[in-house]
Amino acid sequence: MCQVFGVSRSGYYNWVQHKPSDRKQSDERLKLEIKVAHIRTRETYGTRRLQTELAENGIIVGRDRLARLRKELRLRCKQKRKFRATTNSNHNLPVAPNLLNQTFAPTAPNQVWVADLTYVATQEGWLYLAGIKDVYTCEIVGYAMGERMTKELTGKALFMALRSQRPPAGLIHHSDRGSQYCAYDYRVIQEQFGLKTSMSRKGNCYDNAPMESFWGTLKNESLSHYRFNNRDEAISVIREYIEIFYNRQRRHSRLGNISPAAFREKYHQMAVLKKRTNGSVRYCQYTSQLSRVRARAHNTSSPLECP
Repeated sequence: MCQVFGVSRSGYYNWVQHKPSDRKQSDERLKLEIKVAHIRTRETYGTRRLQTELAENGIIVGRDRLARLRKELRLRCKQKRKFRATTNSNHNLPVAPNLLNQTFAPTAPNQVWVADLTYVATQEGWLYLAGIKDVYTCEIVGYAMGERMTKELTGKALFMALRSQRPPAGLIHHSDRGSQYCAYDYRVIQEQFGLKTSMSRKGNCYDNAPMESFWGTLKNESLSHYRFNNRDEAISVIREYIEIFYNRQRRHSRLGNISPAAFREKYHQMAVLKKRTNGSVRYCQYTSQLSRVRARAHNTSSPLECP
């Protein structure tokens, strides 16, 4: 056999007895974990977020090594696809001023929401999706789907957001100039809940960049990879993507590579801790001052201070 393949007998036995190096074996084990993580994250993570995903599961790997192994496995993120706007701004309804001017810098949840409409193709016909996103947490706080692009559809998304978040008065609600958002009934809801209305300039998609970004992510990571037979199929996929993956699992680099829900929870935990800390300081200052007054009144020694 060695003569047939043109190799020496000693060379053949060296090849048979050769064992992969420890590094090679480690790489093979890592490749399996990388494949699993790639599938678990729906083929949407690049090296940076995939590294964080692996680390949270107890697998520590350097970024260069991870990039090399991803390349060897030929793993790629799903490609982005272009999409078009849906709302029609050619109407005679009143338009609100742009309060944001592309400055998307809230400092807490429920300070700025952005809203928009998009559509999804199915064999049964178009499915329209209205969504509302919290700019601070990146969370989709309200959405609604239907076969017609109406003010009732956007109203359902708004009511969902209001019920789930119960925002304080003064929240800025930003959208484009579509008739669904300029409609009297929709504006009345905003006024009743103390929302400030803000609208993009005509034909400027960058004025609503956070919501446009979400539509791109939704279609790139999910919808573009399906052929829906009917609207119900699309509704099921969209609801699962938003509720399960996007809001609760998908890591966002601008949030420190954690999910919107985790980021919101972390914010509230810090807010509670800060409130308790400030309250303790104020309580100590009050009790310390009260003790000094009592000490002077009774000619006692200096009181104990709050720690």
